Amino acid sequence: MTEDLLALGIEELGLNLSDANIADLELFLQEMGRWNQVHNLTSIEDEKDSIRLHLIDSIAVLPVLRHFLKGPNLRIADLGSGGGLPAIPIAIVQPQWHLTLIEVIRKKTAFLNHVRGKLKLKNIEVLSERVENVALQQSGQFDAVISRAFTNLARFLELSLPLLKPGGLVFAMKSKRADEEMANVSKDDWQLLADEALFIPSMSIERRLLVLTPIKAPLPTP
Repeated sequence: MTEDLLALGIEELGLNLSDANIADLELFLQEMGRWNQVHNLTSIEDEKDSIRLHLIDSIAVLPVLRHFLKGPNLRIADLGSGGGLPAIPIAIVQPQWHLTLIEVIRKKTAFLNHVRGKLKLKNIEVLSERVENVALQQSGQFDAVISRAFTNLARFLELSLPLLKPGGLVFAMKSKRADEEMANVSKDDWQLLADEALFIPSMSIERRLLVLTPIKAPLPTP
């Protein structure tokens, strides 16, 4: 494990990462940094440090995901994947999960496809589509949906609903404003299963992961 990732506290997350996991995470960071110089994949101030902190932020959700997601061959959709956060780090560490990365901006999907090939990630697919179009094509196909800084919570839930299997879960990565966003979510339509504070080593910013499930079964997409 490199000194850079050690300094950011990756071992403190308790994920028991293998040497191969670490090598792939580092390669992902290198490729993101290289592409970001040309393609502006993510708007960040201090590129090197921020990209690494984005990665730590992304894999910090894994203990909660592992608690809620059981069984083989799980399908997870990442809405608005951008530069592949959190989906690529999750796919690296959880090769038994299948992740669908949905991103409409083509320069970003080009990067995602590049990383998929570079890291030989057989458990991801990249869709250069609007989320609404994917919902028409793959209605009710996903065990879970996740997103990081994609849109407000109410809109995220609206977009997620047609993608979910019955009993499916939504994982919303949020900051301290999560309470304000939850106030706009109908308690008749959604049940909050968990509101977990995420431990992010080297970061003082509050991070929370909301876990929700629809109370009513998703309606078939016409």
